[in-house]
Amino acid sequence: MTLLRRVGVWLGALGWAPAEVEREVAAEVEELGYGALWYSEAHNGKESLSHGALLLGATRRIVVASGIANIWVRDPMAMVAGANALGEAHPGRFVLGLGVSHPPQLASRGHSYGKPVATMRTYLEAMDASEYTGPRPSEPVPRLLGALRPAMLELAAAMADGAHPYLVPVEHTRRARALLGPGKLLATEQFVVLEVDPAEARRLGREAIAWYLTLPNYTDNLRWLGFGDDDLAAGGSDDLVDALVAWGDEDAIRGRVLEHLEAGADHVCIQPIGHGSDSIGVEQLRRLGPALLDL
Repeated sequence: MTLLRRVGVWLGALGWAPAEVEREVAAEVEELGYGALWYSEAHNGKESLSHGALLLGATRRIVVASGIANIWVRDPMAMVAGANALGEAHPGRFVLGLGVSHPPQLASRGHSYGKPVATMRTYLEAMDASEYTGPRPSEPVPRLLGALRPAMLELAAAMADGAHPYLVPVEHTRRARALLGPGKLLATEQFVVLEVDPAEARRLGREAIAWYLTLPNYTDNLRWLGFGDDDLAAGGSDDLVDALVAWGDEDAIRGRVLEHLEAGADHVCIQPIGHGSDSIGVEQLRRLGPALLDL
């Protein structure tokens, strides 16, 4: 199984950049020494598996991971075929993150959103039963589920190699590890911003998480973790923003990553909040590398 090193990068903004920019950024993230590069699949953006091929082709060593490939827009056999093609071409460098997405994103594509856990279980069963006669990877492509609440985390433990939680505080990492049990990969996303002014850091944090707070999958998870309606209103309370966005100097970001690792994460993928001239967050990654890559 491909093993993720302890610190990687999650760059959702990268998918909106031209391919030439993506190649340059991916190569620099690899050169900086980060262990993985995670990318997203928006409902109206680049298709996940072809996007992964672009990033793998632009790099030589770094693990590239989908966070997440939407199960509603590819049948299980197509997902298996695509993942195997990437895994065979780039041995040990591709991780398939799978997820159920969100009702508004599916509605825009003409899909109906069914029961997420039952749908994911059926999808994984169909993947396992799929016929694939192309050249196989030298080792199976790991699959992680975009899992937040107990039922999906338990499914990740039973039918996947682990979980990739997104927009979660450290408390979620602690609960996720308990539900996954030992031996399963836990790869946690963490928003970060190198900004020491509390008001400015929280302003940037609220901008980054605002859209997610309109989606029940995330808000239901945050309520499970103990946040109330007041925390979720008006872009998020200070307590919520501080829990979801690590801000401050390099030592502060390192401290949050360590908290996740100590709570049971195997891998933390930091997502810099781009702003100003650093729209993708590369300058922050340059500054954070020395503080994180010895973990």
